[in-house]
Amino acid sequence: MKSFQTVSETTTSRALRIGLLINPYAGVGGPLALKGSDEIPSDVRAQLVIQTLAGESPAQCRMLAFFTALDEMLQEDLVKPHWVSIDGPMGGSTLSQLGLAYEPVPIAINQPSTAQDTQVLAQAIKAAGVDLLLFAGGDGTARDVCTAIGTTTPVLGLPAGVKMHSGVFAINPKAAAELLLALLRGEWVALDTAEVRDIDEAALRNGRVIAKHFGEMRVPVAANQLQQVKCSGLEVEALVVAEIAASVVEDMLPGQYYALGPGTTVAAVAEALALPNTLLGFDIICDGELVCADATAADLLRVAEQDSLIIIITPTGGQGSLIGRGNQQLSAALLEIIGRDALRVLATPAKLAALSGRPLRLDTNNANLDRAWSGLWPIITGYQQAALYVVAG
Repeated sequence: MKSFQTVSETTTSRALRIGLLINPYAGVGGPLALKGSDEIPSDVRAQLVIQTLAGESPAQCRMLAFFTALDEMLQEDLVKPHWVSIDGPMGGSTLSQLGLAYEPVPIAINQPSTAQDTQVLAQAIKAAGVDLLLFAGGDGTARDVCTAIGTTTPVLGLPAGVKMHSGVFAINPKAAAELLLALLRGEWVALDTAEVRDIDEAALRNGRVIAKHFGEMRVPVAANQLQQVKCSGLEVEALVVAEIAASVVEDMLPGQYYALGPGTTVAAVAEALALPNTLLGFDIICDGELVCADATAADLLRVAEQDSLIIIITPTGGQGSLIGRGNQQLSAALLEIIGRDALRVLATPAKLAALSGRPLRLDTNNANLDRAWSGLWPIITGYQQAALYVVAG
């Protein structure tokens, strides 16, 4: 199971960006005695437009229940999320009804909306740089969201459909509110990969239940998987570092250039490859071979301009500097070329816990880049384990 921690606005000066997507037609098939809402006849779907515009669809009601529960739990000292949605019944209308401001995505959708509209909206919300996508719907909605974003952005579903076989949904709106509250508080919340399943509606109408695996998405779950971060000790820490290194090596691609940065955690990757290491510098490797030892900023930039380059770094212990302290070889020009997704950050859970909720820091010598890259970053914390942790400029 993968895990992540978020940190509240009081320590990061950044509100969590939460995308909101409502399938206003999810669940309407139940009262109509249908076996799902995917294949509602067009004439019936048209009749439902008035109902959804009035905010009375099952999915909209479930979302209102979520916000009611969240409002009852929110403390005054917690900064509320920054909502990202779309004008109209697929999100904006509900937020406006509650008096909540939101950032609208600049796209147009059909009315009545379709599965394709759900996919387009999910992609637009992802492109807006959200930390989490909250959606209301059923298995069909989950399938459309999965098609659009896969495992690239964490999601949390509110159950509002006729068919509810996927593992991406909270138990109920209150449970979803409790999960979001934990994120706002900066508590550890596990991030698990959950299955998206959907039933063949035509087969179900003929009395056969055929639930098929469609894909996977990443969802927050309430658990205490990271209790061990409070453990300290040389043997435990060394084992975790070795597991991180093994995971990085296992995921390395043939023909891909990697730059191993300073620090003992990254040095463990070189050790796992039986390669020499520049403890306070960058070494460029490819296919398990050392290409350039103690690389300069110019060396890194040259490789990035000619080939694909992945940078592997670790934050400094205690102060939590990620870029700009001890790794000045990472020039702003280089970072703009490779993009944020080309960075792999390694840190043990104990190193993150030692920050006591303070974010990892960026100082790229480019204020615009620091702002653009602030947010939740994936951190490799163990063997095939990751964390989402706040990074701020």
